Amino acid sequence: MTSRGLGAWLASRRQASPDRTALIVGDAERVTYRELADRTEAVAAALAADGIARGDRVAYLGENQPAFVETLFACAMLGAVFVPLNTRLAVPELAYILDHSGAALLIYEPMMEGTAVAAAAERIPTRLQGAASGQVVANRPELADVGEDSPAVLLYTSGTTGRPKGAVLTHGNLTWNSVNVLVDVDIVSTDVALIISPLFHAASLGMGLLPVLLKGAAAILERSFDPGRALHLIELHRVTMLSGVPTTFQFLSEHPDWGTTDLSSLRKLTCGGSPVPTRVLEAYEARGLSFSQGYGMTETSPGATYLPASMSRDKMGSAGISHFFTSVRVADGTGSEVERGVIGEIQISGPNVTLGYHDDEAATAAAFTTDGWFRSGDLGYLDADGFLHVSDRVKDMIISGGENVYPAEVEDLIMGLDQVTGVAVVGVPDQRWGEVPWAVATLQPGTTLTLADVATHLEGRLARFKIPKKLLVVETLPRTASGKVRKVDLRRSIADTPE
Repeated sequence: MTSRGLGAWLASRRQASPDRTALIVGDAERVTYRELADRTEAVAAALAADGIARGDRVAYLGENQPAFVETLFACAMLGAVFVPLNTRLAVPELAYILDHSGAALLIYEPMMEGTAVAAAAERIPTRLQGAASGQVVANRPELADVGEDSPAVLLYTSGTTGRPKGAVLTHGNLTWNSVNVLVDVDIVSTDVALIISPLFHAASLGMGLLPVLLKGAAAILERSFDPGRALHLIELHRVTMLSGVPTTFQFLSEHPDWGTTDLSSLRKLTCGGSPVPTRVLEAYEARGLSFSQGYGMTETSPGATYLPASMSRDKMGSAGISHFFTSVRVADGTGSEVERGVIGEIQISGPNVTLGYHDDEAATAAAFTTDGWFRSGDLGYLDADGFLHVSDRVKDMIISGGENVYPAEVEDLIMGLDQVTGVAVVGVPDQRWGEVPWAVATLQPGTTLTLADVATHLEGRLARFKIPKKLLVVETLPRTASGKVRKVDLRRSIADTPE
């Protein structure tokens, strides 16, 4: 592979397929590969004029739109590191990421100006997006000479200790992950992909946008997910590819327009986050559609395994086999690989796996085995055919509507309430969101606490999807001999609690 990394992609596409559509926005706006490359070079020139150079971190706060793509590739051209921010986070959460990443500049979209200014708090410069977009520069910025191990994107993922960690994804990580997708999903240049999940998530970026652009296909950028709007776009633009989480596909199939929308163009439906429920599978099968599924995480850019649509029934509940250039194994507590059918920790190796976490040597060391495999922290087993089955999450992560919620982060803030003497946040199955967080708390004698009190306390401190949907007040929390809350027992005890 070239040492020019992602920064060379669009120039190569401009030369190979200049007039082919790269991006579609809304019902009619189209951006060709020539236009996207020209605009990206103009953004890179503007960033260079701002003093951005190789290794600098550039944060971006905005929804899915061409400016996101332009800024990403402009940073790659300069050898800078792109730091996409989750627009759903609260100001304190964004401020932490800006500080921890050492961002040299924050670029934001107009709708996010108030949040951006508050998060930056004059500690770092901010700039409205699009100042250079649409221009063509006479002197194109020289491509930085980057290697496969050079950082390209810094994606923050919530940590079990309550603070997010910045996974460093290199040019090689993102390129090899894209190649995995091209091989296993069989993307072609005539594909039209509807990108409805936020690009600040690894799944939408790594499994959707980047492979599509590498192949020279078209990506429809939607700012947010609306089922009716998505169905309209599928029919209007003859969408062939759609990715999401089970909730995404459930909402589509439950929309009043589901039965009358022309879905005949769809060829590739990819679902991640958790297995597709049987009733959702059946709703799509009734329309002649089936899913490919997969397992991965931010640190693997994000693909680790892939289950072809042809096996969605025969291997229901499985996350599939390793992506083409990636390896997955299951190991015991000593690090030794276990036999097929035995549950252990899922571990991943390959050129798509992060080299570590930004400015966190301890977390990086803990994340890898002595022989270099990434420790997912998830439990699972390989069946007799080598297909992965995910059994449980060691880290107690909650996946709510495709968003990751780490209980420790929420628990830490709830403990700031004077009434609370102990708290545990667990995921509870939810028909609509897959899981939602519930809080179980013990209180000081003679005090009371309501869900509204908790929500008020957390509002503005946490993204809303992380705020518990129910509060249970108990006399004691089940704990181990060392004092840790036994969340397995807790989930079991509240399983029959009315919602």
